[in-house]
Amino acid sequence: MTYLTKLASPLGSLTLASSGEAVTGVWLEGQKYFAAGLEAETEERPDLPVFHQTAVWLEAYFAKKPLPPLPPLSPQGSAFRQAVWKLLPEIPCGKTSTYGALAEKLKAAGVPASPQAVGGAVGHNPISILIPCHRVVGTNGSLTGYAGGVEKKRFLLELEGADLSRLHPPKKGTAL
Repeated sequence: MTYLTKLASPLGSLTLASSGEAVTGVWLEGQKYFAAGLEAETEERPDLPVFHQTAVWLEAYFAKKPLPPLPPLSPQGSAFRQAVWKLLPEIPCGKTSTYGALAEKLKAAGVPASPQAVGGAVGHNPISILIPCHRVVGTNGSLTGYAGGVEKKRFLLELEGADLSRLHPPKKGTAL
């Protein structure tokens, strides 16, 4: 059973999913791969403690206040995707990394990876914002690859105070 609730945010409505103990999904309205991997059987449960903890974290994040501890997270995906998603919280708030740099980190840890494969995993991150996939940009500084849309990626990076002066919108056919 998967439990769901909705939260309002500066980016619009967020849909949260949980196993009851951990967050399994946070999706922006209209996000690519929205609710991917959800079980067929779901139930609205806005009263779950994990949803309250997530709401408190998101409120602090959007208000630029000190962040409380993250709620328990349990994204579902392949071992490779798990390895990529594990690297994303290591990118400091207000900073960015590239798909290529993450691929190099994985290779150094013995995990075969290419920037394109990393891009696929980042794009399928089911826990937006809390697992900060928006902090990953193209090697040439392009704001590419955010399932929630480039404008939302830019909003989140600006909210975090990232230096966007070297970043630019993606060009057609730009490689990761």
